[in-house]
Amino acid sequence: MNSFRAHFQKKKVIFVMGATGTGKSRLSIDIATQFPAEIINSDKIQVYKGLDIVTNKVSEAERKGVTHHLLGEVEPDSDFTAGDFCYQALLAMEWIVRSGRVPIIVGGSNSFIEALVEDHFLFKFRANYDCCFIWLDVSSPVLHSSVSERVDQMVDAGLVDEVRGIFATEADYARGIRRAIGVPEMDKYLRADIKILDEKNKDMLLGAAIEEIKANTCHLASRQREKIKRLRNELRWAIHRIDATRVFEKCGQDVDKAWEELVVKECLEIVGDFLHDDDKIVAAASATITSAASMKRSFEELQVTD
Repeated sequence: MNSFRAHFQKKKVIFVMGATGTGKSRLSIDIATQFPAEIINSDKIQVYKGLDIVTNKVSEAERKGVTHHLLGEVEPDSDFTAGDFCYQALLAMEWIVRSGRVPIIVGGSNSFIEALVEDHFLFKFRANYDCCFIWLDVSSPVLHSSVSERVDQMVDAGLVDEVRGIFATEADYARGIRRAIGVPEMDKYLRADIKILDEKNKDMLLGAAIEEIKANTCHLASRQREKIKRLRNELRWAIHRIDATRVFEKCGQDVDKAWEELVVKECLEIVGDFLHDDDKIVAAASATITSAASMKRSFEELQVTD
């Protein structure tokens, strides 16, 4: 019985996936406040220190006391590869599991997640971990509208000054945190700002930069969505799709209510079943073994009586 139990006791890990702006961070925190869990960031830009507005990092207050790993930890000019992520994420996962908690990996960089899950040689992830994949999905037209509004909010929150703080005329936009959408798009405007062009022209350049940020973010969301579909349809990942479109169509106080009813409730059920399915299998096996042993004893007693 002990060997049977050990067979089913792989370490558990939860993945919260989805395009940018779908609420992945919020959902992962909602899950982590209901189950003993810690969060590992898998967004290839949010791993870097700085640009909290541009990268839309979850704030300390929003984390609700949940421990986060690989969030704002890497030096801004470093190259953080998929291999680096796999190594650092596995270290964090082992630490979390040894602490008696469940790792929740959340982020939009599906290339990082695929590199981790599909590695069968170096890390042997599937051999050691049992995975629960949750895909938070929003229809493209609704999501693109929401993303555009979010960019406006980021601008109001200080995006321009934040990017200005790391601006350099010889900047390499293919390296480190400067790859983030919102940084290269501001280049022409910030160069004009240095030259002190007239305000009308600068305003035009700023408006064009903001529109480019919106367009590039929407393109990113579409690519992320297609990548998840490929993981589900071609690689046959068992992904639970949660359609949050109706939540994003709400406004005001109705948003939070819809979020709890249409997203959180179903996800907590999925996670609860996932975390306890081994216990159910072992319990069923135990009942079967007990029943078989009882039948054997009854048969032996019958033979003795005869």
